[in-house]
Amino acid sequence: MRITTLAEYGVICALHLARRHGEGPITGREIAAGERLPVDYVEQILLRLRRAGIVNSTRGARGGYSLARPPADVSVRDVIAASELTTFDVHCTTHPVEEARCSAAHNCSIRPVWMLLQQRIDDVLESVRLADLLHDEVIVRARVGVATRPVPGSDRDAAVTTGRGLPVLR
Repeated sequence: MRITTLAEYGVICALHLARRHGEGPITGREIAAGERLPVDYVEQILLRLRRAGIVNSTRGARGGYSLARPPADVSVRDVIAASELTTFDVHCTTHPVEEARCSAAHNCSIRPVWMLLQQRIDDVLESVRLADLLHDEVIVRARVGVATRPVPGSDRDAAVTTGRGLPVLR
């Protein structure tokens, strides 16, 4: 599986809006400049996010884009599905090797593996919210269950976590 540019930029743009939640709209051009992304891509992504109900757009001199919901209510899966139109392409469905071989009526022992992979990817992406990504990498790693790595030049781990993978605040 590869994360496409549209998916990655979509998450970056949505996270930018999450950081500004409640501050009013911002233009696509400002988001692009702030994140050092191509304006055309950002505008295309924001249009897709608006169509999916993830962002609102406001017209006028003080117009722009803002999150339509609080960051805790928007999953990474929502953003990727809106940006890319899918989170994982089950190739045998969208681009069959051969119509007869890849039809639902054909007995294929490989298809269940791709379907399981799609389900697992979607489950992980659904479990991570924009609000989770508003923290430093060490805290995000702990929240999503990825092992922490040592801080360069330190004998201590980068983060101390509880048994549930949540950071211990000190």
